[in-house]
Amino acid sequence: MSANNAFHIAVLAGDGIGPEVMASTIEVLRKIETKSGLSFRFTEAPAGANHYLATGKSMPDTTIKLCEDADAILLGACGLPSVRYPDNTEIAPQIELRFIFDLYAGVRPARLIPGVPSPIVGADQRGIDLVVIRESTEGLFASMGKGVVTHEEARETMVITRKTSERLFEFSFRLAERRKARGKPGALACVDKANVFKAFAFFRGIFDEIAKRHPEVKTDRLYVDACSAMLVKRPWDFDVMVMENMFGDIVSDITASLIGGLGMAPSADIGDKYAVFQPCHGTAPDIMGQGKANPTGMILSAAMMLDWLADKHGVEGAAEAGEQIERAVDKVYAGGLKPMEFGGSNGTADITKAVLAAL
Repeated sequence: MSANNAFHIAVLAGDGIGPEVMASTIEVLRKIETKSGLSFRFTEAPAGANHYLATGKSMPDTTIKLCEDADAILLGACGLPSVRYPDNTEIAPQIELRFIFDLYAGVRPARLIPGVPSPIVGADQRGIDLVVIRESTEGLFASMGKGVVTHEEARETMVITRKTSERLFEFSFRLAERRKARGKPGALACVDKANVFKAFAFFRGIFDEIAKRHPEVKTDRLYVDACSAMLVKRPWDFDVMVMENMFGDIVSDITASLIGGLGMAPSADIGDKYAVFQPCHGTAPDIMGQGKANPTGMILSAAMMLDWLADKHGVEGAAEAGEQIERAVDKVYAGGLKPMEFGGSNGTADITKAVLAAL
């Protein structure tokens, strides 16, 4: 086997249902090994609220070093509502990793899988297949831990820089071009509030500059409030959207809700060198250890990881493996699989077993 087909994956299982959905995903990737020329070496490391309770740190330096040395990072849901820093914010290694490794592009796909219910009338016929790209290191989140609070007021500062915005938009246009090559519309919308805030006018101006370098991509500019209204009426009109950090945080939860909920939604945080892949959902401590967790979002995040590894290393077999996982997930849901959050009876083990069988 070529060494180029062997990948070292850092595995941070996290808190709550994180370890449960991670175990399912590792099973799926082990199955992929038997069907492809790929090989995976998984190294587990601690991160999250439980580690903070034990040590006073969200993750040790050894975890950060492992992530630095690995080919990719798989991250389970992290944090627990009851565990907080002294300033009352939650333990969030997922956010810290974005800053440590300069993961400026948060990629949040929302694709309606056959057989999965959507609250949008007509979505089952029209389909939903879009991507939210959320800038992940600046915007309002640049103020994380730096806000000023007095007895009378609290202030947080939004930061948008040219350097990060240019990289973000180039990434977004390349993704739109890749989607167009795969038969998707290949259109890109900049979502902002440029009619009110100078920072967003600056953001949109840089988008317009980068758009000139990609004339084959159809572009649009939307205000975030109008975009949100359109998403819950005609989500099939959207392809790729790019936006500031806080807007992306909110809009990506909206789009996840259109395709069956956060349990169905994968995500990635990508930089120039490193990338983290994790489900959009939280740690759900209320169902922890009960076998009810839906591992689909985590499994599809692993499929995104394989596609990224293929693009980064030129290993086409990895892209095909990611597509195999997506096809297997589509097959089992089209066949009637129904997780508990949809009112069904299929828990973690059932969903994992079905995807493995479909592979």
